[in-house]
Amino acid sequence: MMGMKQRSFAPLVNVSLEELVPHDHFYRHLERTLDLSFVRKFVQETYASKGRPSIDPVVFFKLQLVMFFEGIRSERLLMQHAADRLSIRWYLGYDLDEPLPDHSSLTRIRGRYGVEIFRRFFEAVVEQCQQAGLVWGKELYVDATKVNANASMESVKPRFAVEAHLATLFAAQTEEPGEETEQGPSQDEPASGEPSQPQQMPSPLELPTAISPEQRSELGQQNEERHDWIERQGQPDREVTRGSYQRVADFRISTTDPDATIMPTKGDGRHLGYHTHYVVDGGKARIIMAVLVTPSEVMENQPILDLLWRTRFRWKLWPRQVTGDTTYGTVDNIVALEEERIRAYVPLPDFDQRTPFYGERDFLYNAERDEYLCPNGAVLRFKTHVHAKRVKRYRGDAATCNTCPLKPRCTTSMHGRMLTRSFDESFLDRVHAYHKTEDYQKAMRKRQVWVEPLFAEGKDWHGMRRFRLRRLWRVNCEALMRAAGQNLKRLLKKRGWGRRPWPEAAANALVESPPPERIRLNIPLLAEKALACEGKLPLKNFLKWLLVWSIPLVFAPSLAPTGSAPLVKPSLSFLVLLGFPALVCGSLDAPFETRLLIGDSGERSCSENLFH
Repeated sequence: MMGMKQRSFAPLVNVSLEELVPHDHFYRHLERTLDLSFVRKFVQETYASKGRPSIDPVVFFKLQLVMFFEGIRSERLLMQHAADRLSIRWYLGYDLDEPLPDHSSLTRIRGRYGVEIFRRFFEAVVEQCQQAGLVWGKELYVDATKVNANASMESVKPRFAVEAHLATLFAAQTEEPGEETEQGPSQDEPASGEPSQPQQMPSPLELPTAISPEQRSELGQQNEERHDWIERQGQPDREVTRGSYQRVADFRISTTDPDATIMPTKGDGRHLGYHTHYVVDGGKARIIMAVLVTPSEVMENQPILDLLWRTRFRWKLWPRQVTGDTTYGTVDNIVALEEERIRAYVPLPDFDQRTPFYGERDFLYNAERDEYLCPNGAVLRFKTHVHAKRVKRYRGDAATCNTCPLKPRCTTSMHGRMLTRSFDESFLDRVHAYHKTEDYQKAMRKRQVWVEPLFAEGKDWHGMRRFRLRRLWRVNCEALMRAAGQNLKRLLKKRGWGRRPWPEAAANALVESPPPERIRLNIPLLAEKALACEGKLPLKNFLKWLLVWSIPLVFAPSLAPTGSAPLVKPSLSFLVLLGFPALVCGSLDAPFETRLLIGDSGERSCSENLFH
């Protein structure tokens, strides 16, 4: 008889989310591992002392983590997903009959907090990673990747037209003064798209220092004049120009995302995008120590010093080397690192290959006389300083160069060959000397597999190919949450999450003293041939080699007593032929101390002794 399911739903009685969510669920482990109560201290200053209670900040950041782990790109979709998932309701602390927060509240809360709160949350996760021993601190690796903005090239318009339109649009609002209110900060996001400013907090107590008030004021003035990339949230200083170069972003702007700039990509035309900068620790866990998002017009090497100094002083690290690609091999970066006794492991750009003429390395420099010798033996003497570029110029005699037989391969100038030498050439020579060392070669090989996989992880699994938010401060919030989630994955693995898949889990299971009725290892007395095997090998390492040849035998111990020995014997013999006698006759460090033996011809072999 065919059955028919009737749709009828009765109210639940005596049912709790605590019973419905499995005890080994991921969000249960996340709740036990990461206590997010610290965020309440971070955001306390952004709320008024009176008024309607807001959404718990812990719930907000839990929702951000759910968005990261579930790969969700919309707050609206996130709340729909949370309404259908019992495990997420349990993780948030909302019962079945409790209404979840509205998706629009998440946008208002993000505008209330701003980038600084997200940065403090990211650093709190890094601090827990450091306490767990995941941060090494001896090596730092830097890199950046291109991320598309949530805007189309069709939205790019001339900047003067957009600014004129906005000035006309908001002219009436700027003429009328706003009404003053005595209420606390509004939960609505400002119309300008900028994060709301937190309440003014009292300045911290200044620690006693050995500098005079005049030096203190001078340092303060220098800090105000210096462009701090982290403090300005990756915004470039457009007042600084180099020569006659003009930025494209100074003339064209996107009406959808004004902070995104035109970004050329390999084989895919041009897009609007940003640069995401990472500073990664050189330890095995690859913890992300610093994150910053800048418009794509900003070169990768410009904000890197601010990120490195913040990483060094925030986490009290003293790295012995910093590794990056050729983009970071600028004179300013190299000098700043070498003066702090940090080795700059960066390739230097080879400008000699860009011209068919003799390069600078083809000339011999005489430090005592401060002059160069050309390949033909002529002298290039010092002429002048160029302080704007921090270089010295050397020029050869015009008459000598014009009559030189090597002139077609040296220069086309009628005034003689000219060379430039940096004021900081000694630091560049030091970096050139690093290139011949094994430590530098090792760092370069390590760099290729250290930071790029983190970018690939973010782009393949966590929506890093394209930002879902717009404006620079918002994409910085998004990048900080993504990097915090990537670090959190390493922290969860350190604290016990991550059941390893077969076969390694099965191999480790054998180490836990299996019952004697399942696997019988009755080994006779030591044979003379076993005395030659002095090295010891853990059981799981032995099984890694044995698994390839006898997987059905090792993980089906019930087959061992009956007809299993012939399966193992060829495998072990094959290992001996490959040059692994220690695998066969070495001792196994297991709860039951045994030693495998290779028997003589006609006697029982080690494969038979293993299961008999």
